[in-house]
Amino acid sequence: MKSTFFAALAMLSVASALPVEQPIEQPVEVLPVEQVSELDARQFGANEDDLKDGKCASNIFIFARGSTEIGNMGTICGPQTCDGLKEELNDDVICQGVGTIDGYVADLASNFLSANTNRMAINGAVGLIEQATTQCPGSNILLSGYSQGSAVMTNAIQALDASTKSRVKGVVMFGFTRNSQDDGQVPGFSAARTKVFCAFGDLVCSNTLTITPAHLTYGSDAEDAASFLASVART
Repeated sequence: MKSTFFAALAMLSVASALPVEQPIEQPVEVLPVEQVSELDARQFGANEDDLKDGKCASNIFIFARGSTEIGNMGTICGPQTCDGLKEELNDDVICQGVGTIDGYVADLASNFLSANTNRMAINGAVGLIEQATTQCPGSNILLSGYSQGSAVMTNAIQALDASTKSRVKGVVMFGFTRNSQDDGQVPGFSAARTKVFCAFGDLVCSNTLTITPAHLTYGSDAEDAASFLASVART
């Protein structure tokens, strides 16, 4: 099972970046790997740092990407959900990804831990949620995660104190790696304010880490996810 999981996620990391054609006549500048990753992240909208930049809005969307995804938002469904929320909420929303600098490196091995992620990643998400509550005291907090990022978020929510948790108005999980263990919910959080997207054929949602093509389809659910989060933010 592990070999299937690692091979499939290797394919995911390749699929996360589209080829860029270069004119034959023009010399191609070779950039260091870390610079290429940063350029890819900017190109695909895979980085969002509104909260860290000191911004506030009526709604704050915090997202944890899947394993091996670039930036702090990834490319599968994070940026699309952020964009959908901006449309739904008339741009009265800021977006923030949980990144490597926060302690969430989105590595492969952490999927096999008992929490389906590691403690540093969980603490990183908790820190951003707590920052949102203090920096923007009147804002709704909307949370989401994809694949390993969904494990990051469900564990982070359970680690919040009651006051901070009360500020969380809605949660969306894509390809929820703890879907089977947690009965499709976030333990201790309102079921009515939680929505889980598990595509037909996505075995990650059935207590296995086997990656199938269905696990890569959640961009198509981003519009519905944004609509759900916007609706609970209004209530």
